[in-house]
Amino acid sequence: MGKGNKPDPPSLQKYGVPFYSAAWVPFKEVRSKLQPLDPHKSGDKDEDSGKETSPPGAQQEIADQYYLVFAGGGGEGRSGIPNAIVLSHFDFASNSLSAQPAVKLGLGSDLPYRMAVHPGGEGLICALPKSCRFFNWDEAKDNDAHKLDIKESLKVLTQLEDIGQQLALAFNNDGSVLAVGGEDGYLRVFKWPSMEIILNEAEAHASLKHLCFSPDGKFLVSLGSRGPGRVWNMTSSTVVASLSKDNDEVFASCSFSQSSDKTQVLYIAAITGKGGNIQTWDTSSWKRIGSKNISRDSVSSFSVSPDGKFLAMGTVQGDVLIINSISMQVQTVVRKAHLGMVTALAFSHDSRALVSASMDSSARVTPVEEIKSGGLSLWIILFVILLAIVVYFMKKGLLPFLGMSCGLSSAFLFIATRAGNSVCLYVDSCVSVHTHG
Repeated sequence: MGKGNKPDPPSLQKYGVPFYSAAWVPFKEVRSKLQPLDPHKSGDKDEDSGKETSPPGAQQEIADQYYLVFAGGGGEGRSGIPNAIVLSHFDFASNSLSAQPAVKLGLGSDLPYRMAVHPGGEGLICALPKSCRFFNWDEAKDNDAHKLDIKESLKVLTQLEDIGQQLALAFNNDGSVLAVGGEDGYLRVFKWPSMEIILNEAEAHASLKHLCFSPDGKFLVSLGSRGPGRVWNMTSSTVVASLSKDNDEVFASCSFSQSSDKTQVLYIAAITGKGGNIQTWDTSSWKRIGSKNISRDSVSSFSVSPDGKFLAMGTVQGDVLIINSISMQVQTVVRKAHLGMVTALAFSHDSRALVSASMDSSARVTPVEEIKSGGLSLWIILFVILLAIVVYFMKKGLLPFLGMSCGLSSAFLFIATRAGNSVCLYVDSCVSVHTHG
């Protein structure tokens, strides 16, 4: 139950597993790799490629499917809390998560502490206490219906066996490169799926916490438990820049974004003496170009929407905040979205929703609404009211010190709104206020 004994919304569910990772399943790509639901009703073949294609209605049905995958558990102890990968379904029409997991794959005593989903639909990789393991998507038949499933892959990641706890996993955008960062500070980067080594740096950081690729795959940013962040060139496999931080800062997470004109920007979420902070970095000079304190509470998770319009921050107090990336203003706050620390955040592939997960075993989906500027903002309306009061006292002759008289015929004031539009406020001597925009 939620705050004040109110029932939890259907977009919030508990699945009995403390979560450390969360992601949206690239369902369209997954379905394209699986067998047709009914081999006797397969679609037509494309004349150019010779591949079977689904009917338009089936393609739309696939596009409208939203699955989420979570990973976590209670660890190696005998707490009775399972270690598992959990698959859940989200319905936009009712804004609801499935009350029960679509799939819960138990992993015994192995805690899946970190997870990375392959963007091309091949599967996902989990960081277990000593090794990393790959899992494939599958289909399960249930009452003559085919449902998405997950199973352990026959593919053994030999290069990632017995390497200790890994704290960071990341695929590049096209899924051709995998980066893995360890608790011991070791950074390994491989070509995928061949697992040919690209970068092998034993002392990248004291302890490696987070990794993110640039949209074009040319750069990899790594953040450690202390010291500056580092920027790696994937072509030369060398460090090309160091991301310095202030004395009271701790870099927590990072993510790139790309604008419509292909300009790339790097965001870093940091913990400072004032709370949660988001920094903006130029990807040509690798210099910090902006910094904004977002929350008084420390940041515990961070994400950037695929369309680059929104940022999201989770806090140690369980709050979830959605921020406009242009104005850097918070537009949505979900107080106590979770009872525990927000451990993971991820935007859907179409940027329509944000999933958050927590150690309290809960998952929550928050719709993302783009707030468009239209009409007068609140502060302009308040200014109009204040101006009307001033003119009223001018008319009564109570403000002689302003050097104004009641004979003032009119005054115009142009105010630039946040969107860059002009609003003209017209005040006449009869204390009436008009707006033109």
